[in-house]
Formats: sequence, structure tokens, C-alpha cells
Amino acid sequence: MNPVLSDQSQTNAKTSLSPYQAEVIDLFVHAAQALSIPRSVGEIYGLLYSLREPVPMDDVISLLRISKGSASQGLRWLRDIGAVRSTYVNGDRRDHYVAEIELRRLASGFLREKVEPHLESGGHRLARIESLIATEADPEFATDRLQKLRKWHSLIKKILPFVRGFAKAGE
Repeated sequence: MNPVLSDQSQTNAKTSLSPYQAEVIDLFVHAAQALSIPRSVGEIYGLLYSLREPVPMDDVISLLRISKGSASQGLRWLRDIGAVRSTYVNGDRRDHYVAEIELRRLASGFLREKVEPHLESGGHRLARIESLIATEADPEFATDRLQKLRKWHSLIKKILPFVRGFAKAGE
């Protein structure tokens, strides 16, 4: 029996969180906001992180008092980056969710889904910027700034493997 859920039924969630759970959720909300990730994503991850047992989306909605849309989008985003996974609970056909707590998996999923796509598109964007420099009133200034952007882009591409390796060392 899930200690967060009422004794009456696994599907009837309590409407309040323990002080410990509220504080863990608040920690992840602030972390999410620092990374420009929606608040609801931080809330969902914090809730799942603070629970021992897997919970269905209905309980996430009830415990956090968020909309079904926010819960669905947040869980999908967290699944996509590998921060949560669904698991089978005997006797219940719903998907139940648990938090991934290994730093390596969290970091590599975030890098794979959020950082690397921007890095890939950055090269194409830099080429487009270069093609537009001739239209600028001060092409010399624009060229100088483009060179700076290319250095940043190159540096980030070089640093990314080290960040991945550092995340692996955090296990």
C-alpha cells in the first residue's frame, strides 16, 4: 500500500502533502525555474522523487492540484529526457510513474533532449547569420560578432563531452 494514498483506496489520493514532500517539491521547482523549465515539471519530478511507491497520473494531478494537461505534458517531457519512467503495478491498468534518481541518466537525458538539438541547429543558424551580414549597415561589426558566436559554439561543442563524463562520474 502506498503510504501517500488513503487507506480507502489506492486511487483516492490524499489532498495534502507532508512537509518533507512539499520541501522536496519546492527544491525541484526552484531548480526547474533556474533551467527555464516549467514549474509543473519541477513539481511533478519533486513529487515522484519524494515518493517511495509509483503513482498514476491521477494521483499526481490530485496531490499537486495541477491540470490534466500540465500533468500529461510534464510527465511526457520528463519521460523523454529519462527523468521518470513508467512501471507496471499489479492489478492496475494505469501507467504508474517513478523518478529516475541517477544523476548520470538525468544529465545525459537533459543534454540529449534539450542541449544537443540546440547545438546542432546552432551551426545552421550561424550559416544563415553569415548570409545576412551583407545586408547590415555595419557589416564589419556583424562579422566580428559572428566570429564570437562561432567561438562560443565551438567551445560548447568541445565542453559537452566533458560535461557528459562529469555526470557519469556522479554515480
